[in-house]
Amino acid sequence: MKNKILVLLILSVSLTLNAQKKLQLEDCRQMALTHNKSLEIEQETVRAANQLKQAAFTQFLPNISAVGSYTWNEKSISLLSEDALLPVGTKMSDGSFGFTADQVSNQWTVVNESPVPLDANGAPFNPKTNPEKILWKNYALLPKEAMEFDIHNVFVGGINFVQPIFMGGKIAEMYKISKYNEQLAKAKMDDKTSEILVEVDEAYWRVVSLENKVALATQYRGLIQKLDSNMTAMVDEGVATKADALKIKVKLNEAETSLFKAENGLDLSRMALNQICGIPLDDRTELADQELNSEPEMTKLIPVEEALTLRPEIKELTQAENIAKSSEKITLSRFLPNIVLTGNYLVSNPNSYNGYENKFGGMFSFGVVAQVPITHFGERIHTLNAAKSAQKIANLKLEEAKEKMELQINQNTHRVAESYKKQISANRNIEQAEENMYYATEGFKSGVITSSDLLAAQTAWLSAKSEYIDATIDVKLCNLYLQKALGTLVEPANGH
Repeated sequence: MKNKILVLLILSVSLTLNAQKKLQLEDCRQMALTHNKSLEIEQETVRAANQLKQAAFTQFLPNISAVGSYTWNEKSISLLSEDALLPVGTKMSDGSFGFTADQVSNQWTVVNESPVPLDANGAPFNPKTNPEKILWKNYALLPKEAMEFDIHNVFVGGINFVQPIFMGGKIAEMYKISKYNEQLAKAKMDDKTSEILVEVDEAYWRVVSLENKVALATQYRGLIQKLDSNMTAMVDEGVATKADALKIKVKLNEAETSLFKAENGLDLSRMALNQICGIPLDDRTELADQELNSEPEMTKLIPVEEALTLRPEIKELTQAENIAKSSEKITLSRFLPNIVLTGNYLVSNPNSYNGYENKFGGMFSFGVVAQVPITHFGERIHTLNAAKSAQKIANLKLEEAKEKMELQINQNTHRVAESYKKQISANRNIEQAEENMYYATEGFKSGVITSSDLLAAQTAWLSAKSEYIDATIDVKLCNLYLQKALGTLVEPANGH
């Protein structure tokens, strides 16, 4: 009794594990998206583009910075090389510096009824044009030490800001480009997601196809084995020749070889699917659609114009065109003036705000800086023309892509319709082949049909069943390709 319970528990656990491993197509898709490193790279690219967009927005704001420095100097600064003597004169009625006769030692004479001083040689001179000939009686002493400034320890610090006022529109366009780059990164991620889904769907349906073909090859081998057994008995009874038996043996060997190839192909295809989904390669997971009983969902058709707006490739090219337009505007902004508001607070020790004393002192200052381009000998004009050409190239690429994708949508729509027709025709062929094989089998049993005819009927049945499997898989793949062409295979990145 205990042994029976243990066996039942083991079977229950085994069945539970098998049930857990039975994967739907959507499960494989999600695992593939989670496992794929290329998609992770695209996701990080989107995050990086978002950060660059936020960085570009900061260019609208003031740039504030602080600076500080300390310098030790060996010597002080002296404005005089030695003590200086300054003449003592008089402030004249007109406010100018002058002198009276008793303040100088020069002799005087009268020229044109006006007193004129004489130099040391007794020659008259104009004191305004030749002040060095004046012989002053009194001088004021200006010591050298009074004009020395201690700069052995110099501290300088400041806070400043620069606020753009008008930059020709380049900051706004740079911000737009950063937004376009973010949308471009999202479109590329959608494109990569679409590629991964197509890859995993192809691998999934390849495994389903080969599983069915392995089952079909096994069934066909069983038919040949049964026929071989019957033929051996007939040879023993003398109602058939060894040549007939050898024909069956050859067919049986072919069936064995076909089964081996199908099984080998199934193992390799399963490994490929496991690798895409991030499952251990030797894991023999069961697929929910391996019986091929589910009817394929008809892809909902949408207008071509709407489909083009959903295609990630069109989104990429649209953003590339937008970037080219903004780049042209940035190039045009180089012809316009740049105006910024500046301001700072500067503090220093020693400071020159109060007699160059060794104390900290500072002041605020504000200003407007304008830079106006005059000429660069045509360099900016040529650059602008190149930017216009780049924008036109981006537009032409977009238009060309739209034309090709419209053709692709129409082609895939026709292929879907054709695949359904092939599936219906293949299903009819199976019915006819099964009926033909039934009558051939009954006729062989009755002795009215040869083994060669029965083999031909069985081969035709095998071919019909194989074609039906291919046609059914083709229907699913054609619908997949049509969804990709319509842009409905992947939800937009904003919805992720």
